[in-house]
Amino acid sequence: MKTVIAGGTGFVGKELTNELIRHGYDVTILTRNPENKKEEDCLHYVKWLADGAEPEAVLEGTDVFINLAGESINSRRWTEERKQRILNSRITATREMVRIMKALKQKPKVFINASAVGIYPSSDMDTFTESSNAAGSGFLSQVVNIWEREAIEADKAGIRTVLARFGVVLGTEEGALPRMALPYKIGAGGKLGSGQQWVSWIHVWDVARAIRFAAEHEAIEGPMNITAPNPVRMNDLGKTLAKVLGRPHWLFVPEPALKLTLGEMSTVVLDGQRVLPDKLTQAGFVFQFPLLRGALNDLYPN
Repeated sequence: MKTVIAGGTGFVGKELTNELIRHGYDVTILTRNPENKKEEDCLHYVKWLADGAEPEAVLEGTDVFINLAGESINSRRWTEERKQRILNSRITATREMVRIMKALKQKPKVFINASAVGIYPSSDMDTFTESSNAAGSGFLSQVVNIWEREAIEADKAGIRTVLARFGVVLGTEEGALPRMALPYKIGAGGKLGSGQQWVSWIHVWDVARAIRFAAEHEAIEGPMNITAPNPVRMNDLGKTLAKVLGRPHWLFVPEPALKLTLGEMSTVVLDGQRVLPDKLTQAGFVFQFPLLRGALNDLYPN
C-alpha cells in the first residue's frame, strides 16, 4: 500500500517507516527539506509546510495517511511560549494533512493521527479504555482534545480515522526511557514522587506494529489506545529498570523537588493513568512485549 507519513523522521516515525517497508509498503515522508534526504526504492520524500509546497499534486493514489508530527513535550521546560509551540505544531500539521486528503480526487482508505493517553484524567485508582468518557483538565489533556478535534475533520470527510493515543513509548535512542535510565546508569536512580503514579508504557516496535495493524484492519476507527496491556506503577518501573541495568534503586526524589526543577512539565512524571488497549486486543493484535521486564530486556540486552 502507498503510505504518507508526517513526522516520519522522528523517534516513532523511523521505527514505523522500517516496519512498513519490511511489509511491502511504499512510504512517502512529508518534510520541509526533501532535498537533504536520500530516496530509496520504497522510500520517498515530498515537500510540505513550506513556501511553494503542493504535496497533493504528487500524492494521488495514497492509501494510508499517518500523522506523527508535533513538537516534543519533554525536551525542555514549559514556558508559555513553549506550550504554544507544542499546541500549534500539532494543529498546523493535522490541519494540513486533512487539507491534503480533501484535495485528492481519490480519498485515502484511512487516516491515523497521533494522540496521547494524556487525554484521560490523572488517577492512581481508575482504569481507562477507549470507551471512557472522562477527560483530564491539565495542559496535555487540553492539547490532545484540540488535536483530536482537528483530526476528526477527516472522519467528517468520509475517511476512516483512527486517533492513536500513545502511552509512554520505550526505546533506547529517543523518548522518555533514556532520561529514565540515565540516573540509574550513574548510580542515582530511585523513586520519583509517590511512586504510585501509573505508567502506561509500550515498546516502540509494538507501536509501529500497532499502527500497521490499524491501517490493515478496517473495523478499527476512532480512539485507539497504543499501550501495552500491563501498565505498571512508576516505582515498579524504576525497580525493574534497575534490575535490567544491574544498578541500585535507592534515591528518593520528592514531588516538590521535581516541581521546582521541571515546573509544569513535572506533570509528565508525577501524573499518570492506567490505560488499557482494549480496541487492539479485541481486534486480535498480539503484543511482542506485553510485560515490562521483557521489553526492557530487549532494549537493554546483557
